[in-house]
This record gives sequence, structure tokens and C-alpha cells, in this order.
Amino acid sequence: MERKEIGARGEAAAAAYLERCGISVIERNWRTAAGELDIIAIDGDELVVCEVKTRTTAARGTPEEAVSPAKQRRLMRLAEAYIAHAGITDCPVRFDVVSIRVLDEQRALLRHHRAAFMRT
Repeated sequence: MERKEIGARGEAAAAAYLERCGISVIERNWRTAAGELDIIAIDGDELVVCEVKTRTTAARGTPEEAVSPAKQRRLMRLAEAYIAHAGITDCPVRFDVVSIRVLDEQRALLRHHRAAFMRT
């Protein structure tokens, strides 16, 4: 399986998981020239920006470790751009990470890190 397909399958699994948890996915793969937000959702009164990281091996660390402080800052800037684009006002924002470790074609471990990092 190619890297792009693995990532797409991981994002689809994450979106389905969030929906099962009662979190409403409103956007997937929202793009701007500065980058992409994997999943944007609503959980109660919170806007949730969810980064999805899928890995087939732990050779380069765990999926959640790939969300470095630099990546977090980029996601925060992209969230601000989305908020401005969507005209959202006075809404709390939460940053989640869904990490997926693929075990084989049919199995994977999914972890949902709620409020994985905070807006600065």
C-alpha cells in the first residue's frame, strides 16, 4: 500500500471514529496555500481541529510524536485562517490528534488524544 493511500485510509478511519463518538465532522482536508487541516469538527460548543497521523512502523517514532511543536504552531495558524474563512466568532477551539498504527491490512490501533495541545 502506498503512503498516500495509507494516509487517506487513516483519515477516513479517524473521521468515522469521531462521528461514532458524537463529534460532527464538518470539513476534511481543508486546504489553503499555507497547508492543510485534516479534520475540522464540532463537539458540543467547541470547534475541533484534528490532526491525523498514520504510521505502518515505529521506526521514526510513534504517530503522535510526529506532531512536533513546529507542526502545532502551523496547525494553530491554519486554524486561525479557517476561523476567519468560515466567519466563526467567539467559539472555543480544541486541538486533537488521532494517531493510527497500522498492524496489517485489516487491523490498526487508533488513539484519540483530546486537547493534545493548546492554542498560544
